[in-house]
Amino acid sequence: MRITVAAVGTRLEPWIYEAVESYQNRLPRHFRFSFEEIAVGRRSAGVAAARAIEAEGEQLLGHVKPGALTLALDERGEQWSSGELARELKSWLDRHPQVAILIGGPDGLSDACRARANRLWSLSRLTLPHALVRVVLAEQLYRAWTILQGHPYHRE
Repeated sequence: MRITVAAVGTRLEPWIYEAVESYQNRLPRHFRFSFEEIAVGRRSAGVAAARAIEAEGEQLLGHVKPGALTLALDERGEQWSSGELARELKSWLDRHPQVAILIGGPDGLSDACRARANRLWSLSRLTLPHALVRVVLAEQLYRAWTILQGHPYHRE
């Protein structure tokens, strides 16, 4: 299984990359996720944020492989416990060799991204910084995998 995370935002703090990489390195080769970064769309006085959101959305969708199960991280999405995510992950592993997860920019995802998504997923009701979302997502994917393996990382 291959998970591609397409995320708006580049040149993040080094600790973000280090944290994500630490979770990526803990996973076996047959279960990997990678991040594809998209530059934040240009926003300025007199230019509507909607233009930037649409441009970001086009770039994000460019990283979605045909036939991939696509999840959009969105505040209106479903929220899952770690155990529920593990069950979702099992379903992905069984049915979808390609999964794409979309993370929007400072003003969220485009309507096109939400329309393309098979599911909307919310990591939390909290508003999280987009860089931190990457770390939370990486840790939760790792945690879900350990739950499926019966590994003691996750404790109830």
